[in-house]
Amino acid sequence: MARRNANGEGSIYKRKDGRYEAAISAPTASGKRKRVRVYAKTRKEAYDKLTAIVAQVRQGRPVADRTWRLDEFLDHWLEAAQRRPLTYRRHEAVVRLHLKPRLGRYTLDHLSVSTVQAFVNELQANGISDSTIHQARKVLSAALTYAVRQELLFRNVARLVQLPQYKPKEAQHWTPEEAARFLEAAKPDPLYPAFLLLALYGLRRGEVLGIRWQDIDLANGVVRIRQQVQRINGEIQQVGLKTTTSVRDEPLLSAVSTALLRRRREQDAARALAGDQWQGTDNDSELVFTTRSGRPVESRNLYRSFLRICDQHGIRRITVHGMRHTNATTQKKLNVHDRDIQAILGHGDVRTTGLYEHVGMDSKRMALEKVERSLLNVRAADDSARCRQELPSNKKKLHLNGEVLSGGSSQTRTGDTRLFRPIHATLQEQLTSIDEVARARTRTWKLGCAAVNLAVNPPPEDRRAA
Repeated sequence: MARRNANGEGSIYKRKDGRYEAAISAPTASGKRKRVRVYAKTRKEAYDKLTAIVAQVRQGRPVADRTWRLDEFLDHWLEAAQRRPLTYRRHEAVVRLHLKPRLGRYTLDHLSVSTVQAFVNELQANGISDSTIHQARKVLSAALTYAVRQELLFRNVARLVQLPQYKPKEAQHWTPEEAARFLEAAKPDPLYPAFLLLALYGLRRGEVLGIRWQDIDLANGVVRIRQQVQRINGEIQQVGLKTTTSVRDEPLLSAVSTALLRRRREQDAARALAGDQWQGTDNDSELVFTTRSGRPVESRNLYRSFLRICDQHGIRRITVHGMRHTNATTQKKLNVHDRDIQAILGHGDVRTTGLYEHVGMDSKRMALEKVERSLLNVRAADDSARCRQELPSNKKKLHLNGEVLSGGSSQTRTGDTRLFRPIHATLQEQLTSIDEVARARTRTWKLGCAAVNLAVNPPPEDRRAA
């Protein structure tokens, strides 16, 4: 008589179609139990599949409540995960254009490293750009990570694929001199305060346009970054910042304060002229940068004004976001600590800040000249006229010693400025003068010592005479 399987061992039997079916009751991620069934051509294959499920259960890993196809799960992930509207739109486009058409038919448990690698290779063979391939893999990895957290998978296969080499293009940025030229040229523009905030604080476009008057604390000298303005689904909206670390307070610089006060007077005049047609809030929640009718300034209009100023004054074109890179690079040149730059820019990770700090030829030259001086004992070009340390033999102290020993006006003996005069003697002449003074003082000291010795211990004939 065949042995009856104990609870938890599952069962295997042959179906009428000739295949073998293995089944077992296992706990699911929701806490309920589910009858899990697997199929195979042979009994051994069915047994191996059943054993794998038993091992999974014994390791404390529940089975999925349902069998998810990847296309269904991606839709579920897009709706379930919390993300900003623009991020959602970008992820949805990747899912719709790349992931669903090529991987959507696979179930989650059948998605392997080789399957995803074949997907990457196919994109590359079809001429898809490396940046798009990296983005597609990034979105897939985020979705599978969510599946792992929901205990639908035990590993993220998207993290194990090999991607084509990809190096993002270095963002265009200005030198400090170019940025100063732009700010000078932008002074007559109504959006000059916005450009000043972009340049001095390295703010994002949406952050600048999202500043309200209640965020400007003139009494305490603080600018508070709390929201941003973006166009979402065809409407300009005031939304939250990119990350939690983007919420920050910045010191209100004097130049910015002056520009903002001028901006408020201009806005008050525009509000009075618009009258009932004013579409702003007309209180402290009013945006600092508004149109003549009180509506928020669009990001693309800020960019148009930015390019117009560049073209009119022959300034090299960059993007508005390039001013954020300019700010970080300028701070780096001024030896500002990376952690301070990170806090000013509102980055969550100092490694991200490093991507904004660009190294130019001047920075490389200064660094390598330091190495040259350290290894080859070579003086800097502007250091050739002086010694490395203040030794008693340096020229400055030779002047001082010469003046003191010769009675010159070093203000050691007199404060009469009429006695100040430059020393025109050569270095050798000064050394000779010092040696003569030293010898004279030595002779005087020796004679004094001899006189004292004779007074205390007179010769024998002098003692008899006494």
